[in-house]
Amino acid sequence: MAATLTVFYAFGGLTGILAIIGASSAGRGREALAGLVLAAFVAAAVMSRWGARWPRPAFHVVVAAGTTLIASAAVLSPDTATAMVYGAMMSFIAVDAFFFFRTTAAFLHMAGAVSAISAALQIRGDVPVFTALAVDAVIVALGVATRGLVLLASRATRDPLTGLTNRRGFDSALEELMAAATRTGLPLTAVLLDLDHFKQINDTDGHQAGDRVLRRVADVWRQALPADAVFARHGGDEFALLLPGTTGDQALDMVRRVTAEHADIGMSCGVAEHQIGDSAAQLMRRADSALYTAKAAGRGRAELDAGESSELVRDLAAALAAGEVFVHVQPVVDVASGRMIGVEALARWTHPVLGPVSPERFVALAEQNGLIAALGEHVLRTAVTQLTPLRLAVGGSLGLGINVSGRELCDPAYPQRVTAVLAESGWPASDVVLEVTESLLEAQSSAAVAALQVLRAAGLRVAIDDFGTGYSSLSRLDTLPVDILKFDSSFIATVAESPRRAQMLESIVGMARALGLSVVAEGVETSAQDEVLKRVGCTYAQGYLYGRPAPARELAAPWGRAHAAVAD
Repeated sequence: MAATLTVFYAFGGLTGILAIIGASSAGRGREALAGLVLAAFVAAAVMSRWGARWPRPAFHVVVAAGTTLIASAAVLSPDTATAMVYGAMMSFIAVDAFFFFRTTAAFLHMAGAVSAISAALQIRGDVPVFTALAVDAVIVALGVATRGLVLLASRATRDPLTGLTNRRGFDSALEELMAAATRTGLPLTAVLLDLDHFKQINDTDGHQAGDRVLRRVADVWRQALPADAVFARHGGDEFALLLPGTTGDQALDMVRRVTAEHADIGMSCGVAEHQIGDSAAQLMRRADSALYTAKAAGRGRAELDAGESSELVRDLAAALAAGEVFVHVQPVVDVASGRMIGVEALARWTHPVLGPVSPERFVALAEQNGLIAALGEHVLRTAVTQLTPLRLAVGGSLGLGINVSGRELCDPAYPQRVTAVLAESGWPASDVVLEVTESLLEAQSSAAVAALQVLRAAGLRVAIDDFGTGYSSLSRLDTLPVDILKFDSSFIATVAESPRRAQMLESIVGMARALGLSVVAEGVETSAQDEVLKRVGCTYAQGYLYGRPAPARELAAPWGRAHAAVAD
């Protein structure tokens, strides 16, 4: 809009100059026309510099101002011929209106332009009525023809099912918005949205049901998004979104809010903010990477690409190479005796400038920048090396919990990496527990489940971490490759104050025992919670009550002299 109006205003000014030069020297108003010409050039310069930042409604004002400028020039023209030149220029308004605005607004602008130029020519008194009507006819014809061409062109960039922009139109908009973002420095964020289990809808209810879902997604998001957003059907059950003037964090909040308001429409979303040097392909690749992370984490989620700091990624890679990502461990105890039976290994990284970096942040960086395999192997290798003396001190058996990401499990080489590290260290496979989130297993990734089955066959055990935060695990516990349930801390937090929660916990513990599953309660912080766990028969627990995450060497003292042999 800004670029087109800049051209029209600039050429309007140039046309004005030519008209003044060619006007009768005896006519009046040449000075006033010169002022209007100067105004047109100033307007063109302003739009060229700042127009790309303006919201869409601002262009209604710009087009209306053009109508006023042209009508004023026609009235002030020194002779009839010059007035007719300005009358013809009103066709710029019709083209602008029908090119930029919806049909109703475009007709209103054209009606205003026709009325203004008709009135201006009649005020002069030297233009016959039918001549003025002829000018009006030309303006209307150009407007209607422009609308027809716009509609014809839009069919090539519109999805016929949803009425949204299609892939071709999205790619065109992406190039334009990226150029604008580079020029203005304003943020731009891209989002990829994918319907969860859409194939199941088509297979179960038919393609017409699938089409209804796609149309509903289009309607819901169209109403929720700002006016300057570009929302497109990217192909199949995937949608794409461009949010100019919006940061990645703001876009993530918006996407999560909209998906939460329509929870019956299951969607996974990947968000990426444009960064200096990004090409269109790189931006969408980062959004796709975030979408993959959302799916691998359990679907029904929105994730932000962590590429906001390529320097931080380099620092993380250097820290991994230098062994500066450390491993802390937190005790897991037998509830009945209070004896430590295992630990959970937790990665910790302190940046030399930023200080401690949260695991959520640097693990996401690793997942999205090809470092997760190195990080996972480093944590496992460091843990088994540092904990071997403690394992021997407690009798040769010590459970070791290792958190595993969806991207690791989907790596065909992951099972081989794990078994190779265990073989080198001599750590028993039966003492290793792979902790995966409930939502990841709910994602039903065939590659992830297959990897878990291979590792279980090698002797490792599998735990569902954060159990109790998902929705359908209870119905699938007999089919998933799982040995241990780890109750999420949010579930345990109120177990001492809520008899109903305690009863629920006792029921699930009994069910798990009947299925041959062990149960670990996470986030235990009070003696009252510990007493409830003993009463309901929960086998294992971990939390601040028993010990905070700490380096392996510091874990020995709280557990007595038998553990004092821990080495670096």
